[in-house]
Amino acid sequence: MARAKKVLAPDLPLLRQASLTTLRATSGAPPEISSEQVPKFTSRDLTTAVTFGAESVVVETTAYDRYERLRAIVALALEARESAEPIDGMERLGLRYIDEIRVADTLSAHEMWADWVDGSLLGPGPVGSRLGLPAAEWQGLVRFDAGPGRSIVLRYGPREGYAVDPGGDLKRPMADSGPFFLLDIDSFWTPTGEIPEYDSGRILAVVDELHAPVSQLFESLITERLRSEVLRNED
Repeated sequence: MARAKKVLAPDLPLLRQASLTTLRATSGAPPEISSEQVPKFTSRDLTTAVTFGAESVVVETTAYDRYERLRAIVALALEARESAEPIDGMERLGLRYIDEIRVADTLSAHEMWADWVDGSLLGPGPVGSRLGLPAAEWQGLVRFDAGPGRSIVLRYGPREGYAVDPGGDLKRPMADSGPFFLLDIDSFWTPTGEIPEYDSGRILAVVDELHAPVSQLFESLITERLRSEVLRNED
């Protein structure tokens, strides 16, 4: 990892050991869970990290401000991984955004989320409210077909506490533990035929393609009130 460390040093100078857990699910059989100790390079403010597994490269940040910055870190991670040893191929590429939507007012009833997120995310909650049966909680999952080899999985619903552990390796802006609405968007690509050769340029192009619908989907799932009263106030 000496070569990788040299490449990453300007942006991610801190090298630590981390535990990377992998879950492999096979139909008709219990999932296989394995864990390995892997190198993890982090920024000095502990908000961005690159982890190198035996078969993966993971880029994480809790200080996301714009896609171009994330893309630059991905490009740097690929350069560092290439410098360490050859890569045989590409089996999966993915972008995952986990958003905890919080508003200043304490929500006493989940149906109040109608002011902040698109009505399609509320499920049968409004029906229950009309019958005097307020929804205590709900969870939703949708998989969108984004083209050959591409999918977008959306997980959503109201939660309490945190979706991302505030006590994890990376620091994150701390909000009061309380109600939030989860938008968890996973946009990914897997090959439809043979596993292609490794090509960093192609990887970045695919990452660009994976990002475009994520941004559009997120903007379509929130209301103008959330956009103007909450998100723009955070800029």
